[in-house]
Amino acid sequence: MKWTRFRIKTNTEAEDIIISDLYDIGLEGAQIEDNVPLSPLEKEQMFVDILPETAVDDGTAYLNFFVETGDDGLLLVGGEPEPGTMTIGAANTAGDIRKLTKEDVLSQIEEVLEDIKSYMDIGDGSVEVTETEDIDWLNNWKNFFHSFEVDDILVIPSWEEVPEGDAHKYVLHIDPGTAFGTGMHDTTQLCIRNIRKYVNEGCRILDIGTGSGILAILGLMFGAGKAFGTDLDPCAEAAVEENLEHNSISKDKFELVIGNIASDESLQDKAGKESYDIVVANILAEVLEGITPCVPTMLKAGGIYITSGILNEKENIVTAAMEKAGLTVLDISRQGEWSSVVARK
Repeated sequence: MKWTRFRIKTNTEAEDIIISDLYDIGLEGAQIEDNVPLSPLEKEQMFVDILPETAVDDGTAYLNFFVETGDDGLLLVGGEPEPGTMTIGAANTAGDIRKLTKEDVLSQIEEVLEDIKSYMDIGDGSVEVTETEDIDWLNNWKNFFHSFEVDDILVIPSWEEVPEGDAHKYVLHIDPGTAFGTGMHDTTQLCIRNIRKYVNEGCRILDIGTGSGILAILGLMFGAGKAFGTDLDPCAEAAVEENLEHNSISKDKFELVIGNIASDESLQDKAGKESYDIVVANILAEVLEGITPCVPTMLKAGGIYITSGILNEKENIVTAAMEKAGLTVLDISRQGEWSSVVARK
C-alpha cells in the first residue's frame, strides 16, 4: 500500500486547532512530533528500556498526515467535508471516500492554514509532501538489526542463518518488530546475564514490561518451566507469539496479559501471587520505583527480583524502593551508563 505524507511545520500552540480543522476536510490520524517534556503520568505508562531522548523544547512542532494513494495516483481522502468547507477535485460518489490529486489536497491544506493564520500564530506553516509504502516501514529497520552475542548466547533475527561455528551456543531467534527494541541495549544484556545466573530448572518467571518477549523466552531456554508476561502495549501479543514460534517454544509455557500489574490487583491475581521464583523488569528507574511495592506480593519466599533500565546515577531510587518493600539488595552490575539491581525476598 502506498501513502502520501503531508508534513506541516508549526508550533505546539497551534497543534490542536490545525488537527481539528484538517480533520474537517478528511485528514485523520495526525502524527505529532514535538519536544514537549513528558508528564509524570506519561513516563509511568512507558514500559520501555530507555526514555526517548528529546531536544530542548523550542515550541516547534511537526504534524504528519498520511493519506492512502491508489494505483491511479489519486489520494483516497476519508469522510465528507463539513458544510461550508471547500472540496477541490473529483469527489468519489461511491461511499464516503473522495479521490483527490496530491495537488488538490495540498491546496486544501494551505487554504486551511491561511485561514488559521488570520487569528493565531502557527509558526512556519510550511508543508512538505513525500511518498512512502508499507514495505518501507515494515522492512527498512531490518537493515540495522543483525545478530549479536551476549557471552555464549547468540541473538539472531529470523532472516539470518546461524553460522556453523555458533551451533553450540544458546540461539535466540528474535524479530522485535517495529514496536520494540532488538535486545542489543546494555540494559537488556544486563538482564540476560542475571537471568542466566539465577534461573533454576523448572522455575517460574514473571516478566513485567515484556515487549518482544526476549527475557522471558531466554529464561525458558535456560530451563525455566513457565513464564508470565505483562505489557501495556497490545503489540506485544503478536510479537511474543511470533518469537515463541521462531524458537519452537510451546505457547502453554508463556502467558501474556496486557495491563498494568503494579496497579491492577485483578491482574496480580490472574498472574498468581507468591508464585514466582524470578521477577524481571527492564524499564526505567522512576517506573521501577512504582512497580517494586507489588513485587514481594508476586515472589515466593527467597525469590529473586532482577531490574535494569537504570541510569547509574539513579541506582539509589531503585535500591531505596526495594528496601522499603522489604527486599534485600544482593547485587548491582553495570554496563556503560546503565545498571542492573538484583534483590531477594
